[in-house]
Amino acid sequence: MRVELDEPKCVASGQCVMASPEVFDQRDDDGVAILLEERPGEELLDGVREAVAICPAAAIRLVEE
Repeated sequence: MRVELDEPKCVASGQCVMASPEVFDQRDDDGVAILLEERPGEELLDGVREAVAICPAAAIRLVEE
């Protein structure tokens, strides 16, 4: 599984960081999300799925490869 983050769509709410801090962080200057782990391990996927579901801008996708 691969995580895709559409940074231009991000509204800097921080929900993804709260759901999955191992995979997402926020830039200090503007709060936009950054992807720390493009291919997270199986143990992190539940948090990523939650981040996808609660992202208010729908800026995160989980792609099955």
